[in-house]
Amino acid sequence: MSSQPESQQDSPLSSKVALFNNVTKSHIQSQIANPFSESQGERGMQRLKISKEEYGRPKAGSLTEYRGKKANIQVYQEMLELCTVIHDEGQPVSKKEPELRVILFGELFNIYTHINDKLVGLMLRARKHELIQFEGEMLFQRRDDHVPVFLLKPLSQIREILVGKQTEIRRSLSPNPQPTGVL
Repeated sequence: MSSQPESQQDSPLSSKVALFNNVTKSHIQSQIANPFSESQGERGMQRLKISKEEYGRPKAGSLTEYRGKKANIQVYQEMLELCTVIHDEGQPVSKKEPELRVILFGELFNIYTHINDKLVGLMLRARKHELIQFEGEMLFQRRDDHVPVFLLKPLSQIREILVGKQTEIRRSLSPNPQPTGVL
């Protein structure tokens, strides 16, 4: 027989009660640590407070932030290529300002689709940055082939603006980005 009294031996019921209590304790701890939980114990975390500037943005120094900034650098490069194509293939708007060019959307579409398949998205982004101008919200192949696309600034100025933005982003890149779970 065993040397322990029968009341101290593990019974099937007491082991199940102990298991249930352990699960309950771990659940309570996870709820205390969960900022979205309604229960905030004595040691519970405060509700997540996000400022307007932080909302919808990745954590500073995270791999997600790094990838986003690298993508922005690439988009600025593609916008510069688009403006270069408009400058090289377009016609001068006037003799007074030969640096400002215009090209029909249909012609630009035929030229540029061999370079990049994201022409309309890049055009919208370039218009947002006030580099080009065209009528309408969106241009569609064939329907809007006759719509002129204007370069609003000389190519040298556009290059200076976009390269400056790329340089600014490169300077702000974290040299050693971390996965969000580590931060």
